[in-house]
Formats: sequence, structure tokens, C-alpha cells
Amino acid sequence: MNKHASLPQRPFPVLEVLDLQVAFPGNVAVKGITFAIEEGKTVALVGESGCGKSLTAFSILRLLPPNASISGGQVVFDGIDLATVSSRKLREIRGKGISMILQEPMTSLNPVLTIGAQIAEIIRRHERLSRSKTRARVIELLDLVGIPDPQRRYDQFPHNFSGGMRQRVMIAMAVACNPRLLIADEPTTALDVTIQAQVMELLNRLRRQLSMAMLLITHDLGAVAQWADRVAVMYAGRIVEQASVKDFFRAAKHPYSRGLLSSSVSDDAHYTRVRLNEIQGSVASAAGEVGCAFAPRCPQVVPTCRATPPELRTFDRATTRTGWSIACSQIPV
Repeated sequence: MNKHASLPQRPFPVLEVLDLQVAFPGNVAVKGITFAIEEGKTVALVGESGCGKSLTAFSILRLLPPNASISGGQVVFDGIDLATVSSRKLREIRGKGISMILQEPMTSLNPVLTIGAQIAEIIRRHERLSRSKTRARVIELLDLVGIPDPQRRYDQFPHNFSGGMRQRVMIAMAVACNPRLLIADEPTTALDVTIQAQVMELLNRLRRQLSMAMLLITHDLGAVAQWADRVAVMYAGRIVEQASVKDFFRAAKHPYSRGLLSSSVSDDAHYTRVRLNEIQGSVASAAGEVGCAFAPRCPQVVPTCRATPPELRTFDRATTRTGWSIACSQIPV
């Protein structure tokens, strides 16, 4: 008898990003990042503006600027490498297999088309439904995302909706064809705090109902703590740490991760006079870097850091049930 037969098997990843590189002329902006997302799980990608989070998200669907390209690595979705698949096959996957919510609901909707027509277009592109069944499906989706009186709202235009309601419409469009992976790029940008919580609760409920995997791109570590299963921290185009959310908030390994945590408002500090820490210095261009890009700002820098790019190292693999932490190899255990 196989002694390992009774051991639980880890779910097969819906998405595997393997050593992904994205380049502009004269500059590599995303530098060999690797992560995976399992069915029904949420991975949060965090880091300062300009570190490559959104570029990574757009590269998954090959929606890059004209002067950018995937210069290395793989983006494997259900066994298909999206980095090399044909444009025709990729169009089939966009919207149906993988959907994306953009950060600006105010500008992402067409102002001259009704809300219903815009959602219906997504459905007609991927499913063969009659006009009446498509309309019924759109109304069902509007109801699913919590838009009141969906029959009447179907024929209204984006300017008739508040920012929070527009974001709900964007979510309805994203889940219209029951995707296996949802990419949410700063889904609560420009929304007030109450609406942010409602949107995140909605996304989490839909993730459970539809068994979706989700890539959540955010600056909000509070949202990461509440809604994500794993977190990947990016700095200057690289992932510098990955861990389960529990391990990350309990004992972040990388100095940059610790800096992010110490500069974020926690529940304990909301109504106190606790002074938040800051990460000293500013984000420098990583173009032509020799050693670690974070070295000029790092409180733990040693000479090796300035000369040798660090590799990621596994921490606490044997004691972590939900995965294990990986972080800079030059950090002492």
C-alpha cells in the first residue's frame, strides 16, 4: 500500500506565472516573477506604485502597451501558455476563462451605451443566447451584484450610476461568463471607505459562489489581511517575498515587507496617537541595477546586497500548512 495515498493533494493551480519578464526598449520592467493561484483562492499582489503590479496583470492577458512585450517566462492557464498562444485563442480566453476589473469604473464604461448593452456584448461574444435570454441573463447579473431594480437599470447609462454602482456593473461584466480567474486591479480605487468594504465583500462572495481564483492587486494591506489567502510583495519589478497571509502578518521576512507593515494603519492605531513609520528614501529606477534594488533604502543592508542580486529562499516549509514563505536569501534566519 502506498503510504502517501491518504495524504491530501494540493489543488492544481488555475494560473502559474513562471519566471515572467516584461520588457520595454532598453529596460526590463518585470524581472522573472513566479507565483501560482489555486481554484477558489485569492492571491494579493502588493507594493508601491510603479513596482510592476498592474503591468504583471496586463501581461497575463497580453494587454501590454505597444512598446512592451513578454521577453521571457510562461503564463500557464489551464495548461495553456498565454505568453505564446495564438491571438485567436487568447480572445476566446479573455472574458470567459479570465476576466479583469480595471481600477477606474468612472472611465472604463462607454458613456454612450446603456449598462445592459455593455454587459450583453460580453455574453454574446462568448455564448450563443437569444436576445431575450441574454437580457434575462444581464438582469440576473445586475441582481447578483446588488444593483436594485435591475429591469429598469438595464436601460440606463453610466452617468445614471454612482461610483460604487458603476464598480458593481464592472464586476457584473467580469463574472458574466463565469470565469475561472478574476483579476481585480485596485477594485476600490476612488470609492469611499464604506463602499470599498461593500465591493470587497461582493467580490469575496462571488469568488466563493463561482469557485473562482482571484488575483487582487492592491495597496490596502487591511484588505489583504481580510480577503486574501496568500500575498506576494513586489519591489522594482521583482517579487521579494511570498507567504500565506497568516505567516506574512505574523512574521514578514523581507525588510521591505516589514516596512510596508509598519507604515500601514492597523486596527490598534486607528484612534491613537501612534506615529506611523516610513520607509526611508524613494523608489529608484531599477534599470541597470547591479545588486538588490532595495539596498539604498534597506535598514539591514550589507555589502553583499549592493553587489549580488538576492535569490529567494524558503522559510518554515515544514511548519506552514497553507504554503511557505520565500524571501531574500541574504536575510538571516
